[in-house]
Amino acid sequence: MGTLDNKSAIITGSSRGVGADTAKILAGEGAGVVVNYRQKAPRANKVVKEIEEAGGRAVAVGADITQHGDVQNLVDAAVEAFGGLDILVLNASGGMETDLGEDYALRLNRDAQLDLMRTAAEVMKPGSRIVYVTSHQAHFINDVETMPEYEAVARSKRAGEDALTDEIPALTEKGIEFVVVSGDMIEGTVTATLLNRARPGTLDERRSEAGKLYSVEEFAQEVAAMVTADVDTGHVELVGGARGFVD
Repeated sequence: MGTLDNKSAIITGSSRGVGADTAKILAGEGAGVVVNYRQKAPRANKVVKEIEEAGGRAVAVGADITQHGDVQNLVDAAVEAFGGLDILVLNASGGMETDLGEDYALRLNRDAQLDLMRTAAEVMKPGSRIVYVTSHQAHFINDVETMPEYEAVARSKRAGEDALTDEIPALTEKGIEFVVVSGDMIEGTVTATLLNRARPGTLDERRSEAGKLYSVEEFAQEVAAMVTADVDTGHVELVGGARGFVD
């Protein structure tokens, strides 16, 4: 018996990277998993196939979470496939794209996260948990400067975290818990690659300051662990500590 048997989960942005690994981990613990993607269906289907071949349960659902209709379809898909929704991992983020409008970072990292949280909360049962994934660069942006190339994204993600945290009283009334997982730059992610390309040496500098940067697999383990961790609602998990951000 897995620790998440008879539970179901949505992981946004889970066709690759941290989201995909988190989906595989939760499926391995017994959860039925909705693998969410925006455009890359073949990648999401590959994740589903790997989960099923390992004996797990999963479905791939395309949804642009900046569109409310897609958000509703995503939540409905979880209920239809697995009978309900117990876990929501808000992993999808972005904002460094140059072709989706100047306000895309805020629409994705704040407005869409809040819409999905509220929509999911309508069907989540008492005892459910929502996990928001962010970065130290975003979590501490009000106190610690970040690279100019990332500042708009960092501020939008912090705005998202604040908006979601403001929902804790409403979630608590429904018996739903909310926790934040914050990590440093993650080796091998799209964001880290883009930042290192924009400013060569960025990863080496941060690795030296932090002492260690987590891999995608390692960080996904930490995200998945917070789904069942014995922590209070509102808890912020600083993965690997936050050297350079806090003394």
